[in-house]
Amino acid sequence: MAQFLVRRLFLILPVLVGILLVTFIITRLVPGDPCYVMLGEHATEESCRDFRARFGLDKSIPEQFLRYAVNIAHGDFGNSLKDRRPITVIISERLPMTIELTILAMLFASTFGIILGIISALNRNSFIDTLTMLGANIGVSMPIFWLGLLLAYFFALVLKGTPLQLPPSGRLSAGMSLVSLAKTWGIENPTGIKAFLLTLASNSAILNAILTQNWALLLDALKHLILPAIAVGTISLAVIARMTRSALLEVLGQDYIRTARAKGLRYALVIRKHALRNALIPIVTIIGIQTGGLLSGAVLTETIFSLPGVGSRMVEGILNRDYPVVQGFSVVIALIFVFTNLIVDASYAYLDPRVRVK
Repeated sequence: MAQFLVRRLFLILPVLVGILLVTFIITRLVPGDPCYVMLGEHATEESCRDFRARFGLDKSIPEQFLRYAVNIAHGDFGNSLKDRRPITVIISERLPMTIELTILAMLFASTFGIILGIISALNRNSFIDTLTMLGANIGVSMPIFWLGLLLAYFFALVLKGTPLQLPPSGRLSAGMSLVSLAKTWGIENPTGIKAFLLTLASNSAILNAILTQNWALLLDALKHLILPAIAVGTISLAVIARMTRSALLEVLGQDYIRTARAKGLRYALVIRKHALRNALIPIVTIIGIQTGGLLSGAVLTETIFSLPGVGSRMVEGILNRDYPVVQGFSVVIALIFVFTNLIVDASYAYLDPRVRVK
C-alpha cells in the first residue's frame, strides 16, 4: 500500500505538467487580446506594449511557459491581470465556498442515493423499483439552473414566513460576517503556506464558525447552503442510486449470497455484511468521480445562488483573458482530481480484502 501511494504521488508531477501545458496553450489560442480586454477598446498600441511588457506577454510562448513553470515550482502563481492581486489569495477566497458546497452536496447525494439504490435493488421489478428508477432518471435529466430557480422560488417565496423558509441566495445573511483567524489568534503578519492556510480557513464560513465557536454563524451558513447543495447534488444522487442498484443486483446473484442465506443467516445481515460491502467498490468510484467534478466548480449553481466559488471566478477569468487566474485554478482543480482519485484507489483495499494494492 505504501509503495502504491508513493508511486501515485510521483505520477502527480507529469499530470500537473500536462494540465499546465494544455491550459497554457489553450488560453493563448482564445481569440482576443488581454490588453484590450483590461484597458478597453480605446487602448493605444503604446499602452498595450507597456501592458504586455509588464506582465511578460511580450515574450515568446516557450519563454512564458518556462517562466510560469519555474514560478509554480516555487509556489508563486503570479498576479491577476485584472485586479493585480496574487492568485493564491484569490484561490484562498474562492475555494472554501466550493469545498463547503461540495461536501454538503455529496453528503446529500451519497446518503439518499445509496439508500434509494438499496431499496430499488431489494425490490427488483416491483412498483417501488420502477418509481425509484423513474425518479433517478428525472433527477439526471433536470437542468441545474431550472431546479435551482424552482427550489429558490418554492422555499423562499411559497414557504415565506414558515419554519421551512430558506435563503434563496447569498452566502451569509446581512449582519453576519467572517472574522480573520490570524487576528483572532494573535498571529501577526503570517507568510507563505501558513498565511495561505489561515486565509483558507478564515474564508470557510463553516470552519470559521466552528473554530471561533460562533454557532449562529454556523447555522446561518448551513441554511444558505441547503438549497444549492440539493440543486447541485440531485444529478449525483440519481447517478449514485442507479450505480448502487446495478452493483447490488450483480452481487445478490452470486453463489456465496445464496450460501449465506441457505445457512440461515438473517437477510438484513447478508445484505449489510456480505452483499453491500462487496458492491461498494463501483459505488465509491462513482462517488469519487462526482466529488472531483463538483470541486472543480458548479458554475450554474454558484451563479443562480450568488455564491463566490471556483466555477464563477474561473469563467470570469476566461472571459477577461486573465491567463494567470485560469492557469492557477486549473492547477488546483487538477490536484483536487488527482488526490480524490488517490483516496478512492486507496479505499479499495479497505473495502474489499481481496484487493491487494502493491
